[in-house]
Amino acid sequence: MITDKVQEEQVTSRTAKDYLILAAKGFAMGAADVVPGVSGGTMAFILGIYEELIYSIKNLINPQIFKNLFSFKLKEALALVPWQFLGALGFGILLAIFSLAQFLETALTNYPSLVWSFFLGLVVASIITVTKRVQKWDSATITAMVGGTVMAFYIVGMVPVQTPDAAWFLFLSGFIAICAMILPGISGSFILVLMGKYQYILSAVNNRDFVTLFIVAAGAAVGLVTFAQLLSWLFKRYHDLTVALLIGFMIGSLRKIWPWKETLETVIDRHGEAIPVVQVNVLPATWTSEVTLAIILALIGFALVFVLDYFASRAEA
Repeated sequence: MITDKVQEEQVTSRTAKDYLILAAKGFAMGAADVVPGVSGGTMAFILGIYEELIYSIKNLINPQIFKNLFSFKLKEALALVPWQFLGALGFGILLAIFSLAQFLETALTNYPSLVWSFFLGLVVASIITVTKRVQKWDSATITAMVGGTVMAFYIVGMVPVQTPDAAWFLFLSGFIAICAMILPGISGSFILVLMGKYQYILSAVNNRDFVTLFIVAAGAAVGLVTFAQLLSWLFKRYHDLTVALLIGFMIGSLRKIWPWKETLETVIDRHGEAIPVVQVNVLPATWTSEVTLAIILALIGFALVFVLDYFASRAEA
C-alpha cells in the first residue's frame, strides 16, 4: 500500500539509474497504450508501479499545492508534487507513442497475430503474478474477480460506431479513454476504437496534428486526475477487492487479445477503409511458420513478465 511516507522514501532513495528504469517502464506502458486491446494499466501492474502511479496522480490535486501556488510559494508547491516519478514515466510514455505509433500501426495491419500473441503472453503471465497481491482470497474477492471478468468480456466485444470529429467529442473521447487506460485489462485505445476515434487520433499522432492532440490530451488530463481519486480511495479502503476486480478485467480482456480471429462483418469508414465490427476467435486453420513464431512470441512475453516480477520481488526484499 502506497502512503505519503512510503512515497517520500521512494523519491529520496531513487537514483538517476532508477529514473531511467522508470522511463523505460513508461515506454512499455506507452507501447501497450498504442495497441487497441492492451492496457497501459496492465503494463503498470506487471511492472510493479500501478499503485504508486494512481497515488501520484491523485496527489496532483492536493489542496495545499494550490494554496502554495496562490501564495507564490512555488518551491513548497513543487515539493508536494511527485514530479520526478510522473515526469520520468510520462517521458517514456510519450516517447513510445510518438516513436512506435507508425510501427505498431503497420505491424497490426500486416502481422496482427504476431503482435497479439506477444501481448497475450504478457497478459496471461501478469494475471498469474498479480494474484499474489491479493492478501486473502475469499468469496468477496472471487466474486469481484468474476464480475470484472464478465464486465471486461462484454466491453471488448462491443461493436465500434461512427462518431463526430467535433472538439467536444474529441475531449470526451480523451476523458473516457484515459479512465479505461489506467484500468488493467481495459484498453484505452480499444475504447477509442469503440468510439470511432482510434484511427483519427492515430493519424493525428503520425501527422503531428497538435490541435487535435491538445484537445484529446486536455480531456485525458481531466479524466486522469478525477478518476485517480476514485481508484486511490478504493485501494485504501478495499485493497484486495479492488485488485481482484482488476484481475478480472485482465482475464476478460483476453477475448480481445486472442491472436487468431475470423471477421464476420465489416463497415466502410469515411476514408473508404473496411473496419471489422464483428469478429470471432478461432484456432489457426493450418500450422505455419507464422503460427510457430506467434507461439514463440507469446512464450517470450509470458517469460518476460516472470523475469520482471522476479527482479521486482528482489528489489522489494
